[in-house]
Amino acid sequence: MEKIKRLFNKEFSIISEAAIVLGIFTFLSQILGIFRDRLLAGNIGAGEALDIYYASFRIPDLLFTLGASFISVAILMPFLKKKLDDSYKEGKKFLDDIFTIFFVFIIIASAILFVLLPIITEKLFPGFDGETLKEVILLSRIMLLSPLLLGISNLFATITQSFKKFFVYALSPVFYNLGIIVGILFFYPLFGITGLAYGVILGAFLHVFIQLPVVLKQNLLPKFSFTISWGDIKEVIYHSLPRTLTLSMSKIVFLVFVSLASLVSSGAISIFNLSYNLQSVPLSIIGVSYSVAAFPVLVDFFNNQNYEKFISHVMIPIRQIIFWSLPIITLFVVLRAQIVRVILGAGNFTWADTRLTAASLALFILSVAAQSIILLLIRAYYASGKTWKPLWITLSSSVITVILAFIFVRIFNALTPFQIFIEKLLRIEGVAGSSVVMLSLAFSVGMFINLYWLWKSFRKDFIFFKNYGIKKTLRESLLSSLIIGGVTYLVLNLTDALFNSSKTLGVFAHGFFTGIIGILMGVLFLIFIKNKEFLSFLGALERKFWKRKVIYQDDAGI
Repeated sequence: MEKIKRLFNKEFSIISEAAIVLGIFTFLSQILGIFRDRLLAGNIGAGEALDIYYASFRIPDLLFTLGASFISVAILMPFLKKKLDDSYKEGKKFLDDIFTIFFVFIIIASAILFVLLPIITEKLFPGFDGETLKEVILLSRIMLLSPLLLGISNLFATITQSFKKFFVYALSPVFYNLGIIVGILFFYPLFGITGLAYGVILGAFLHVFIQLPVVLKQNLLPKFSFTISWGDIKEVIYHSLPRTLTLSMSKIVFLVFVSLASLVSSGAISIFNLSYNLQSVPLSIIGVSYSVAAFPVLVDFFNNQNYEKFISHVMIPIRQIIFWSLPIITLFVVLRAQIVRVILGAGNFTWADTRLTAASLALFILSVAAQSIILLLIRAYYASGKTWKPLWITLSSSVITVILAFIFVRIFNALTPFQIFIEKLLRIEGVAGSSVVMLSLAFSVGMFINLYWLWKSFRKDFIFFKNYGIKKTLRESLLSSLIIGGVTYLVLNLTDALFNSSKTLGVFAHGFFTGIIGILMGVLFLIFIKNKEFLSFLGALERKFWKRKVIYQDDAGI
């Protein structure tokens, strides 16, 4: 228990160590997320009921984005750290004011949405009939409680991350998924589909509760304030507004995609969401972990006007993101059918559902590296206080992404040769609702467009002359990925007869065996060329777990 207490209150100041801690617990959370999705797919199946569940998330999720962006870590941390540096009293008053404004906003907005949901859902989901819409309205109304709980948790996260207490912050999504799993296993059999919504609320409550001990220890538990310092609030709103709009655009894009999926076929929304969730596993482990771990350090360097360190702590994590992402992308593309079948292929989840989800996953996963770098660059902008630039870039790329979705779906349905080509390429010939994969393709293309504009803007706004070895890392990671992918694909086909593909265990063993062989070949290549990122990773592990002498450390000390 003493060791657990120390972990709850331990500070992680080195980015690579913090990223490893965040990555481990993010991985655990994603494992639970995979288990959650398997339960949903197996118990419910990719059909109308699961479509209702995923559609019901959209409006509460958008409200959370609008409200919680105001109290997001990326916006509040620079303000809070500065206030606390001045005095504890100023920092506490600042937190109380923010909490009060957020609480009042969410309560009023939730009440308005509660009344207007029947009108909104009818417009948003044209593919649903009357009874289905009633279910969406009911679940959405229950889930309107989650933005309040998750928003408070966001405020707590600002405190825990400001003091670099990454362990407890990393636990919160684990408990969130545990709550949803409880809803699937226990509430769903008791209350039907509404039980799934109760599970979401339980998960949101646990998301808040797990961070409470650290907040109490720092004596920073927010309270209602009756004398608001409007000057501070206006400054926060000024900086949070572009971030709120930036995040809202991504949620609106997703909402439009779900709306389009409702017109494809029953189960299309489920396929789209399940494949998106699967690609979010590596995105969360790599992209989110590095961007979250880097943010407080970037804030400190920029506030201290140490711009060289600021740039290096952006560029070197980009190298590490590239290094980890490309091999994972390759493995996911090659083993997509095995991954989907092992994770989701049970119970009511059919072989046709598996094929469509695998195809959608392959198109989603292509943009994981781009999504990860985007997260880091946006947080770098927020750390510097330049919150408006990412808005215009995200707004433009979001509009293009939505337009691409309409164009791709229209072309897919209108041009038979193109449809045949895509279906053969992704091995989904003759599967109903195959046009849903065009939404995944549009999403990934939009992410690459977003990254291109954001990178050009970053190079212009933060002038630097060193390349920090990004091109070298890209070349080496690409080569190792090709080796991993090629070996995995070759062994996968050569050993097909050795495994029982009719059983989940056989599919898992086949994919695991071939993947390990591919990874080993890639690791041998990295050792042979003395890849810096791989040596840096070994060094971080030795510092953290074995306390041995560092064999390599990046120039930035990451």
